[in-house]
Formats: sequence, C-alpha cells, structure tokens
Amino acid sequence: MAVGYSRSISRKLTVMNMLVSAAALLLACAAFFAYDQITFRQSLVRTLSAQAQIIGANSISALIFNDPQSATNTLSALKSFPNIASAGIITSDQRPFAQYSRDAGDEVLNIPAPPDGRLEAYWFRATHLVLVHSIVFQGKTLGFVYLRADLHELDQRLKRYAAIAFVVLLLSLLAALIVSALFRRSVAEPIVQLAEVARAVSQDNNYSVRAAPTAAQDEIALLIDAFNNMLQQIQHRDNALQAAHDELEERVEERTRELVSSNRELEAFSYSVSHDLRGPLEVMNGFSYVLLKSYANQLDSSGKECLQSIRAAARRMSELIDDLLNLSRVTTSVMHREEIDLSSYARAIMEELCRTAPERNVEFVAPIEVKAYADARLVQIVMQNLLENAWKYTSHHDRARIEFGFEDKDGRMICFVKDDGSGFDPRSTDRLFQPFNRLHTSAEFPGNGIGLATVRRIIQRHGGEVWAEGAVEKGATFHFILEPNRGTEAGRPV
Repeated sequence: MAVGYSRSISRKLTVMNMLVSAAALLLACAAFFAYDQITFRQSLVRTLSAQAQIIGANSISALIFNDPQSATNTLSALKSFPNIASAGIITSDQRPFAQYSRDAGDEVLNIPAPPDGRLEAYWFRATHLVLVHSIVFQGKTLGFVYLRADLHELDQRLKRYAAIAFVVLLLSLLAALIVSALFRRSVAEPIVQLAEVARAVSQDNNYSVRAAPTAAQDEIALLIDAFNNMLQQIQHRDNALQAAHDELEERVEERTRELVSSNRELEAFSYSVSHDLRGPLEVMNGFSYVLLKSYANQLDSSGKECLQSIRAAARRMSELIDDLLNLSRVTTSVMHREEIDLSSYARAIMEELCRTAPERNVEFVAPIEVKAYADARLVQIVMQNLLENAWKYTSHHDRARIEFGFEDKDGRMICFVKDDGSGFDPRSTDRLFQPFNRLHTSAEFPGNGIGLATVRRIIQRHGGEVWAEGAVEKGATFHFILEPNRGTEAGRPV
C-alpha cells in the first residue's frame, strides 16, 4: 500500500514540475520567436530601404540622361548581397529601365507605386519581401527602385531556433526531473508515511501509532502534528470508552447473576406457594366431598348449596394457581426458536374444542400453512388462549364463525384470530391484556383474566406486539406479530 502511495505522489509531483517547466519554456520560446521575427523583419526592411536609397541616388543621372547601362551597372553591385533575388529601376510611367536578377529566370514584375504622399512602400509575401522606393530629383519623381529579397534566411533562422528550443526544453525537463527526485524526500515521503499511519489506524484500530515528525516548519509538518494530536485524543477517548464498556459489562454480568438468582428464587417461591396453597385446597375439596357423599342426608338444601360453593371456589382457586404458574413459566423459561406451522396448531386446537361441544355450530377458517420462526411451546399457549377465548365468547350465538389468518403489511407478517361473538367496548381495549382485568362478569363468561396477559408476555418475548379490535356484539379480532423480519408461506383457506 505504501509503495502505491509513493509512486502516485512521486509521479504527480514529477509530472507537475515537468509540466510547469515545459509550459514556462514554451511560453518563453514563443515570445522569443515572435520578438525575433518582428525585429528581423524590421531589420530586413531597413536594410532594403538603405540599399534602395543608395541605388536611387546613384541612378538619378542615368534617368535624366536616359542611360540604362549606367543604371544596370549600379544594380549589379547587388551581387554582393545574396538575399537580394532581383532588383530593377522603373520609370515614372511604369516602363522598365534597368534590372538585376540573381537567377536568369527571375524577372521584374509589375510593381505598384507607393501610395500617394509616401516615398517608399513594402509588402511581405509568402516567400519574399518586395520594397519599392521613389527616385525624386528636385521635387519630381523620376522613377522607382524595386528590390525583391528572399525570406529563406528567415525560415532557416526559425529552424535553428526551433532546434535550440527543443534542446533547451529537453535539458530543462531533465533538470526538472532531477529536482523532483531531490525534493521527493521532503515532500512525498512524509505524506506517504502519514497515509500508512492512517491505513494502520483504519484497518487495525490501532490508535497508539504516530506519524514521524519532520524537521521542516511547513504545512506538511503542521498536518502531521495535527494528525498526531487527533490520534492522541482518539486514543484517550477510546481507552475511556473501553474502560466504561468493561465496567458496564461487569455491571451487566452482576445484574444478570442477580436476575437469574431472583428468577430462581421466584420460581422456587412460586412452586412453594403452589404446593402450600394446593394442600389446604385439596383438604377443603376432599372434606367437602366427604360431607356431600357421607352426610348428605343430614344436610338440608342450604347446607348442600354451601358445600357446592366451597368446592367451586376451591376449583377456581386451583385454576388460578395453575394460570399464575403458567404466567411465571412463560416469563422465565428458556426459548428455543424453530420453524413452526401456526395453521396446524390452530386446526388441532379447534378440533379439540369441537369434540368438547359437538352440538355447537361453529365455522372455522384457516390457511393451509402459515410458517413462523418461534418457540413452539410458547406459541402453542398463545394459540390456545386466543382460540379458546374466541370459542368462549361466541358460545351465546346459535351460529358462530372463527377465523385464523395473516396479512402481509410492509414486509411484516401480521397474524390474527377473529370471531363474531360478544366483542368488547373499544374504550376498554387497554384493560384487555392486564392480569385479572375482565370486561365481562364470571356469570356471563367464566375466566380469571390471566390468559391475555400471558399472550402479551409471550409475544413480547418474541420481539413482537399484540393488539385487539372489536365492538360490542360485533366480534373481536386479536392481531399479533411474532417475527417481523420473516416471510410467510400460505395457501388457500380450508
């Protein structure tokens, strides 16, 4: 990882230095070329102008006396100037008077006269420079001097400068490469080391490492100091957090041990109370039974009724003890989750209820299969309580309908048990799941108010929730969620 960082930073620094150097040199060369071109052209024009003035002055007498040979001899002096390709003297009426040509095929062309008011004019062409100078004597224009200079020297000059610029650019880039290598240690290596420390911190969570400081007093040194200070603060906070975490774990373990001990004591107490309460109840129930069987003829109807009431109260007390023990067990018992079929539980419970009262006309509806991931024993208690309640609170109707099903809402499987029985007042919904709270009297429907409280505790232990909807004489629906994140598999109702 460090090698990759080093190569990346070094490459970037090297490329940056070379690009900056190359750009600066190219701009300098471009400016130098432009300046040289301008000065060379101006110098060439001045040289041709001086030559034209000399030739013009020497040709005045030849024009006055109409002596072309003398003018030709004057032009022949241009042989000593290799850049002059051709020259000529033209009369004021644009007739050739004398001419010079370095090459036999180069002839004087039709050259325009200088603009009015000017003695001289010049034109730069693609390959040559043309200059025309007026020959004036005593205020009268006698003719014009024509000079044509090749620009091949300018092209050669450009080629030489381009070669020099290329060599200078190459040497400068090489120097930039050497300078980058020299400064790499002071710039790239501290950053690479800082990146390596950051990698160790992020991957290993090791806040004790530190980046080595540099001797230079620059921004990189400031960055390294700030990074080390940040690591130091994180290390202190991490140590404090770890100490708090260890202390919390100790407290949790201590509270867990206390809770386990309390649960065991509570369970032992529950069984002890159950045993101690059942003993007197069994005595009461046994002696009342003996009185009814052996001394029935000595008791009047009021005495028999009292004994029956005693036996009924003893039975209710025994059932209440069983329900309280079940409530305690579902709170403290260990859960074993597995995949179960709620629909099969519901059908088995309803079949048993139908066998206890075959004369009742009850329609039961349930899907073929409803899968859930839960504790089988505890869910059996939930289904038992909900379906028995539905069975009980529809007993006053000639025809009844009980349904078990589910619905998928926002990816959650919501199961329900629905009946069309006596229902309840919606304003009393909060009291349904409280122990010993009943919305109907024992004379209307028997019970002790423990079943729905047991259901709620089982559902809460599964991490779900339970709620009810209903109205008086319009039935009730109990919804519950066992495993919010599990999917469902269901078939058609039966």
